[in-house]
Amino acid sequence: MFEFFLIFLNVVMPVFAIVLLGALLGKKLQLEARTLTRVAYYIFVPAYVFQAISTAEVPLASALKMISFILLVHLAAVLIAAGLGRYLGRSREMIAAFIMIAAFGNVGNFGLAAIQFHLGDAALPFATIYYVTISTAGFAFCVGAAGWAHGGRWGALWKVLKTPAVWATVPAMIVSGSEWPVPLMLSRMVSLLAGGMIPVMLFALGLQLQEQGKVHLSKDVLIGSTLRLGLVPALALLLAPWFALGRLEISAGVLQAAMPGAILVAIIAKENNIVPDFATSVVIVSTLASLVTLTLLMLLL
Repeated sequence: MFEFFLIFLNVVMPVFAIVLLGALLGKKLQLEARTLTRVAYYIFVPAYVFQAISTAEVPLASALKMISFILLVHLAAVLIAAGLGRYLGRSREMIAAFIMIAAFGNVGNFGLAAIQFHLGDAALPFATIYYVTISTAGFAFCVGAAGWAHGGRWGALWKVLKTPAVWATVPAMIVSGSEWPVPLMLSRMVSLLAGGMIPVMLFALGLQLQEQGKVHLSKDVLIGSTLRLGLVPALALLLAPWFALGRLEISAGVLQAAMPGAILVAIIAKENNIVPDFATSVVIVSTLASLVTLTLLMLLL
């Protein structure tokens, strides 16, 4: 019990406290989440991804195993979520929302910070690889599910290629796998920007949650939150031994899989009219519940 309290106090709460600051101060300071999230999305995130991957000594074979591992986990989660929705007789929109929740956790601001505090800086390159992979795949699943719910096609998936984090990954991996030096001026600039990503994104998450509105509790919200916080990390723990990954690689992957619903899920749901109240409620409920679930999971890792 004492160890649980220490992890909760020293690992989870510092992360959540910044989110809480954003939620409490955003309205009073008349801040808009959109401004911060756009700056983070287009500037801080690519800098962080480049910094983390380009300076990491992660062999290509290991990176490919991690990518395959986390993709398989989320593909299995999506299929189970879709099957559960059909079994329960839910509408196409609700099934699509189940898929979106299962596919996309808050692996950026929330996940990276929690992993850094719990596993240390050595785990950040692994957490970043998972972050880029889950974000890219999650966005693809969300857009695809939204299109399916309305009888549309998957044509909007080309937007995935426009994700700034993906832009930064390719040159970062080239630098990491070669002896090409990064100019000192550019290296220092990227380092400064990268250092601001996590606090900016955490604060922006608080602003976003505050702007989302009220929570509507229901049986489906509890099911969606359980899919996100229970099913996906369970699949990660189950499938990890298949890939012969190291302890830090497995721990970072399982924790990223256990993150609460991404705020982007609620945004995509609103833009596509995919039961937006449900999606928003799951994001908020899973974020609050993750204070306990993540702490318990960290006791095991």
